[in-house]
Amino acid sequence: MTAVIDRIDRAIDMTALIVEGITDDELAGPTPCPGWDVRTELNHLVGGMRIFAAELTGTDPGAAHEDDWLGGDPQASYAIAADLDRAAWGRLEDLNATAVRLGFGEVPGPMAALIHLTELLAHGADLALATGQHHLIDEALCAELLAVMRGMDFSAFRRPGMFGPAAASTDDAPAHRRMLAFLGRDPSTTSPLEHA
Repeated sequence: MTAVIDRIDRAIDMTALIVEGITDDELAGPTPCPGWDVRTELNHLVGGMRIFAAELTGTDPGAAHEDDWLGGDPQASYAIAADLDRAAWGRLEDLNATAVRLGFGEVPGPMAALIHLTELLAHGADLALATGQHHLIDEALCAELLAVMRGMDFSAFRRPGMFGPAAASTDDAPAHRRMLAFLGRDPSTTSPLEHA
């Protein structure tokens, strides 16, 4: 239990640094997630974090997943979601005895945690690539998650609204690109230039 919660904490921290670096001018830019710009993907991530936190604490998230969670301050909205999300996972006494209701049904706590970690890392990496901040991606964490995903039957998650078929990648690509390719994303759809 501790390992996956620690990884969620690391993913929250990684993505926080990336979100802090996003400028207003970049919010309308494309991401590796097809059809989503930076604002849409960040809003989806923040909404998911708020809904996960609400599910884990038995509270009302206050809005639907794709409602506007960002308002006029995306960075502050992410920070609030991160605090709520971290606290909710940290309060769990027994992840194995927990069940979480997601959009497609109820799942055991360990699987819910893995799904949430995947969401945090994939969207965080997408946002980093879309805004030229790939140097902030936690490559070790991406490699750890990729190994876990490759070691399980991932076919149930390859469906519309979740993840597509694995995209092409090379063994020498950075871990984040191999992870995104495994999830069906084409990381080359954005130009990962460094911030000036």
